[in-house]
Amino acid sequence: MIIAVPITGELKFYPLSGADLRFSMSTTVFFFILLWSRKIHPVLAGFLTGSAVVCFRIILDKVQVGSFDFPNHFPVFFYYMVFGMFFHILKVKKLYHQPLLIGLLGMVLEIMGNFTEMTIRHFTIDMKMTTSSFLIIVGVAIIRSFFVLGFFNTILVWETRLAEEQQRKRTEEILLLVSNLYVEMFQLEKSAKDAENLTSTCYAIYRDLKALNNPNQAQAILKIAGELHEIKKDNQRIYAGLSKLMAKEKLDDFMNIREIISVATISNKNYSELLGKTIDFQVRISGEHPEYRTFILLSLINNLIANAVEAIHQEGQIVVTVKRVQDLVKITIKDNGNGISEKNKVYIFEPGFTTKFDQAGIASNGIGLSYTKNVIENLDGNIHLIESSKEKGTTFEIQLPVLKLMKKG
Repeated sequence: MIIAVPITGELKFYPLSGADLRFSMSTTVFFFILLWSRKIHPVLAGFLTGSAVVCFRIILDKVQVGSFDFPNHFPVFFYYMVFGMFFHILKVKKLYHQPLLIGLLGMVLEIMGNFTEMTIRHFTIDMKMTTSSFLIIVGVAIIRSFFVLGFFNTILVWETRLAEEQQRKRTEEILLLVSNLYVEMFQLEKSAKDAENLTSTCYAIYRDLKALNNPNQAQAILKIAGELHEIKKDNQRIYAGLSKLMAKEKLDDFMNIREIISVATISNKNYSELLGKTIDFQVRISGEHPEYRTFILLSLINNLIANAVEAIHQEGQIVVTVKRVQDLVKITIKDNGNGISEKNKVYIFEPGFTTKFDQAGIASNGIGLSYTKNVIENLDGNIHLIESSKEKGTTFEIQLPVLKLMKKG
């Protein structure tokens, strides 16, 4: 501020020929910085800026004409002091949501500052104050004030859009995170049930061995049953912890299908770019759709689209189609990747089966399609591999009952 204002103050014009009345861009810059800055105190800004302008002009005079002209320059100090002081008193910074009022107050502040400066000049260097001079001051104040306001509001709109974009990205990241947590919760819930079933089986074997008077083996089985029971309790504790973690985000578990698909496609577009692939995502939605359960549906769609991204070599296309057919919602994910070989098609929904290996040769855990199938079946739905070949790519179709995905009540 103390650099920009003095320099722009030298970009001046004289509206009245022969009069010592001049205007510059310095006020515009000063007013704008006061509005834009959240930390600069207006009174301190007025003092420092006024002092800087006076010093700059005195030094400029010394360089240009070889003499100091303090009386001619020091009145401008009071312009900035009055402007900054009343900017603070009127709490202009708190009026961001009232742009018209900011413009009017900016005009008033400039008139007050100019009037103070001209009054001091009148008594120090006998500068005459006329009606025409005052009217020009008012006119220029109106123009400069609303020019600053227009520019400032443009920046505010840009900042608001930037903040909205950042918030949108954060919301998408949270949605994807929570949907992934749903995957883990499902696995934990399934693991807890498996542990409970194994515990019951082990206890039944324990009783049989005890009846057969085989105490050593009976105790060994009983120990296994106890450890499985502990595993079940650990899984339940982790499940409860994840539930509380997701509850803290207070995200609505129901969203419009277009928003759900948008989150999945945007995240996978970023994923494809990370892998160095160029993929065209197309979305086709038809029929009337209520708001669906966000995290379950997002985790299912996201998993299938991510598989499609990985199946495409360098360039390709993924088409996501959503249809409402009576009481069912049908979701189709089609890619033009390499397809699935005939010998692997029968195994793709088996837990642990995978054809994916990283650069170190370590296999993926293969829970994606297995998880997807289990969740869909728990919702009384089904998933089908419609087609898969090297020529036509791969197409999966999910069918889910609408009532299972809707808000209850």
